[in-house]
Amino acid sequence: MAEEAQELQLHIIDANEARETFSSEENSFPDQIMTESIMMRRKSRYYLKIAIYAVFVLVGQSAATLLGRLYYEKGGKSKWMATVVQLAGFPILLPYYFFISSTKKITINNKNNNIIDPIPNQASVFMLSFVYVSLGLIVGFLCYLFSFGLLYLPVSTFTLICSSQLGFNALFAYFLNSLKLTPCIINSLVLLTISSSLLVFQSESSNSTNVSKNMYVIGFICTLAASAGYGLVLSLTQLAFKKVVKSESFKAVMDMIIYQSLVATCVPLVGLFASGEWNGIQKEMEEYELGKASYVLDLAFTAIGWQVFNIGCVGLIFEFSSLFSLAISVVGLPIVPILAVVFFQDKMHGIKAISMVLAVWGFISYMYQQYLDESNGEAGKRDTRHVTKGTSPLEVDERRG
Repeated sequence: MAEEAQELQLHIIDANEARETFSSEENSFPDQIMTESIMMRRKSRYYLKIAIYAVFVLVGQSAATLLGRLYYEKGGKSKWMATVVQLAGFPILLPYYFFISSTKKITINNKNNNIIDPIPNQASVFMLSFVYVSLGLIVGFLCYLFSFGLLYLPVSTFTLICSSQLGFNALFAYFLNSLKLTPCIINSLVLLTISSSLLVFQSESSNSTNVSKNMYVIGFICTLAASAGYGLVLSLTQLAFKKVVKSESFKAVMDMIIYQSLVATCVPLVGLFASGEWNGIQKEMEEYELGKASYVLDLAFTAIGWQVFNIGCVGLIFEFSSLFSLAISVVGLPIVPILAVVFFQDKMHGIKAISMVLAVWGFISYMYQQYLDESNGEAGKRDTRHVTKGTSPLEVDERRG
């Protein structure tokens, strides 16, 4: 009888444990569904932001490059003015910038009972100023080099050389941002290097800008140097976000754009007045082939286009990486040369066509690596979820086998 009573008691205990386990699993099931739903919404918002930034990069870059070339085609001569419009459009962002700043202050007030506490680990004003000023000065100088290139090169050639930014950025990201140089990325770098190098052998007859061979070489060197410098700036920007800014907000992106553009704009403005080109602006406007109004509109929309590009570029750096930002920029390679053939009668000769194919191939190689990284990341997350549900790591390895 004692043994039967003991067995009955064990059965009751087992039944209670089973009910508790079932109840626990039943309660955790809705929580799991809710968690997965929240994660899906966050992921959707994340990819939506990436898509918006990518559109900004493509549209802004294409429109601004074509309008910049139109300025030279129709009578514009001032390289300093062409540089100013690349940078001086940032005031159009100020209303939105101040709106974000005021919204953030209100939120902090509400959370802290009207007491604003400093943000943890916030960088000092001196360090932030150093980042904005140094990057701004570099960007101002690089934009001047880009203006030289756009003056002396056809739009299609200029754009293809700019694709080398991806290769330069990958090189700098390896040293500054701990980028892993996988076979796909190395293949991408080699293809982009060959793509730009081929344009050195382009014949003078294919140069639709009607400049001398020496001017063509100067334009090529300036564009290549500016592309290398821009690749470095993007890597430094990513490093600054990680080491100095240390903020996960869109306001941090706007701060980087506004203050960096403010400093960068001072460089061509000083050059415009110091060189004396300012005195010829009135005459240049009057002699512009499309008229004074078109002259002003061309410069204004060029400035707006570059600011749209900057928002997308810095946004992609903040959300992903500097290399991915440049990869999206390279997507515009087939767009600008084709439009240049239509609007500026640029000639698409064999060397230029091969260069474009290699550039696009290099971009696809890089994007394939991004796809592999994303797939491996998702696989890692799934394995982590299996382990947390009670499966031992040994069992996971056995299933893989």
